[in-house]
Amino acid sequence: MKRIFDPVHHFIELDAGEIALLDTAPMQRLRRLRQLGLAYLAFPAAEHSRFSHALGALAAGERALATLRAHDDDGYFADSRDYEAQRRLLRASLLLHDVGHGPFSHACEAVLGRSHETRTREILETDEMRRALGRLGVDPLEVLGLVTGTAPPHLAVLQELVSGPNLDADRMDYLLRDAYFTGVVNGRYDAEQLLVSLRVYDRSGRPALGVDGRGIVALESFVLARYMMFATVYFHHTTRMFERVLQEALGELWPEPRALDPVAAFLAWDDFRVMDALREATGASGRALRSRDKRYVVAAEFNAERDLASFEASQAALEAAFPGAVWADAQEQLMHRLPLGIRPGTASVLVGTSHGLEDARHASDLIDRLSGKAFWRKLFVRRDEVPIAAARRICRDASTGARR
Repeated sequence: MKRIFDPVHHFIELDAGEIALLDTAPMQRLRRLRQLGLAYLAFPAAEHSRFSHALGALAAGERALATLRAHDDDGYFADSRDYEAQRRLLRASLLLHDVGHGPFSHACEAVLGRSHETRTREILETDEMRRALGRLGVDPLEVLGLVTGTAPPHLAVLQELVSGPNLDADRMDYLLRDAYFTGVVNGRYDAEQLLVSLRVYDRSGRPALGVDGRGIVALESFVLARYMMFATVYFHHTTRMFERVLQEALGELWPEPRALDPVAAFLAWDDFRVMDALREATGASGRALRSRDKRYVVAAEFNAERDLASFEASQAALEAAFPGAVWADAQEQLMHRLPLGIRPGTASVLVGTSHGLEDARHASDLIDRLSGKAFWRKLFVRRDEVPIAAARRICRDASTGARR
């Protein structure tokens, strides 16, 4: 057994097979992929890696599964062997859940046209990964199913913990970790209470992950933390602006995206290699990233659903005044999601209350109000082409007119 100290979960223990999995080249590459991409340009301490996040997700998943076993009154686990088999599979899947990400993640996917899920399949098919998972007694196809959300029904609980829409260990760790390294206090939630409140319930004859009623406040804090991190960090204007510049730079760096289709060619790239390659780049985007030159500046922000008309009017007015120099960035997220593919009316997160099982949206007015979409819309203009005071005045006038 090896113990690794982590600032979020403290000591994390791994066995010899898991250490061997960590030592594979695709896993070690995660040390060179930042969890938050270019967010360090806005939050200087946000330098943490996908490698440390993988360990943190394992730690959260381990505690979650131990809680489910401690409260297994209905026989979800057939016996101790079944529990240990599920535990091995869960831990391996959480370690590997981000292994298919490319440099700077979503900017890379946009340029190369390949999702990290398809990359994960190719990586798990390599001889090195098959040998490592074989030593753990874990089926690579089951790992793939949990990571991509395509696992068979008998693994539904583990799938929720790995890639579920609401209670996954991935999200449980990255919210805490990202809040810790960015210093965003509102991004934290009551992880202790949420983890010890997890239960397996029966949903129409099938096991489903849920929360004991005494954990509803912790679940509320979890949903709120997600909103706060999107509003404060993930969609921060500096982060979004540099991601746009990076996407342009990657297009210059990889003029033939298909050249990175082979898995070996893809794995040869990480954040460090990209930034090193951009040192020699002659394009404006590469130079902007090297020198942290803000090529775009925010002219207006609209963060409420009712602001759509104002956003569209301001965008039209800006583009008429400064054609070719405007970038509209519109993002939206569901704060509390329904599991993918379920029937309308089926519960999202089950909550065990004194009245029986209830949908989280019925058990909590706060979660009910947060179950829709949240919006973040920004209008940027090119700093070197547009007088910012004039651009902001145009947006104010257009917004005023749209609200009348």
